[in-house]
Amino acid sequence: MNFQQGQLVQVASNQDSTYQVLSVDDTADLCWVRRWPLSRKGSPAFSVSLQQLKEAETNPGLRL
Repeated sequence: MNFQQGQLVQVASNQDSTYQVLSVDDTADLCWVRRWPLSRKGSPAFSVSLQQLKEAETNPGLRL
C-alpha cells in the first residue's frame, strides 16, 4: 500500500490507536508517524516499518 503524508493509519501491534503519517521513506521501508489526534503537549514522532501499517478505519470524528 502507498501511504501519503497526512494519512491516518494504524500500527499492527496497537490497533486501538490512530496515527498520522508525517513522512515516508520507501528506500528504507520506514514511515514516520505520530499519535492522532494530537495531545496538548504534542505527540512525539517515531518510525515504524511500512509492513506494520494499515489504513485507519474511517471515523467521522477524526478530522485532519
